[in-house]
Amino acid sequence: MKRVENKVAVVTGGALGIGEACCLLLAKHGAKVAVTDIKDDEGKRLVAKIKDVGGNAEFWHMDTTNEEEVKNVLSNIKTKFGKLDILVNNAGIAGVNKPTHEITSEEWDKVMLVNVKGVFYCTKYAIPFMQENGCGSIVNLSSIYGIISAPDIPPYHASKWAVRGMSKTDALLYAKDKIRVNSIHPGFIYTPLVEDLGKHQSEGLEAFKKETAALHPLGHMGEPDDIAYGVLYLASDESKFVTGSELVIDGGYTAK
Repeated sequence: MKRVENKVAVVTGGALGIGEACCLLLAKHGAKVAVTDIKDDEGKRLVAKIKDVGGNAEFWHMDTTNEEEVKNVLSNIKTKFGKLDILVNNAGIAGVNKPTHEITSEEWDKVMLVNVKGVFYCTKYAIPFMQENGCGSIVNLSSIYGIISAPDIPPYHASKWAVRGMSKTDALLYAKDKIRVNSIHPGFIYTPLVEDLGKHQSEGLEAFKKETAALHPLGHMGEPDDIAYGVLYLASDESKFVTGSELVIDGGYTAK
């Protein structure tokens, strides 16, 4: 069964990691997928991969921090595919790993611009198209660090708490339009972003991987598909009574 057949899905940060897994799985289940990213080569390769297995996808360069670009790209996607049913706000960065008193305004703002304002821009310009449809699903990628915290990367943690709150507010605002808004809260998922974080740790990547795996009661980090299946559920009509919720996919991390 194709769980999102004939739906149109936009995935931000879609070229790699969790975004790539979401694009592949949504396309596999029948969605027309708009892969958006600032990584053009990787995004185009992903679209070719989807088409090679019979899926329907196109790539658009989109910097989620550029409001005019977001507005134009989402309009172009709607023109190309005829509608917009699903928005997966996945694009994000980790930012600097410094204690709060050492972070510059520029370093703080860089994370907020991508992780918070980018979600705002994409939601802002997707909502009217979903209102035209009479329904829609927005899935915002937050983090376990939008539920708990840790003594590191303060701007990232603040941004993910913001995404959690934005999701609940928009769920209430647009429930009357049958537009559902939910957040997903991954634990450590082995993606290029997490790998890069590990490479910058003093103990080295392999030690980082071992220590990070041990933080999860299941004993390992997650894989991008673990999150993609959560996105697929929230994007599909199977979750038609789910809005304003927090789907935690973390190997038991926050249960401790």
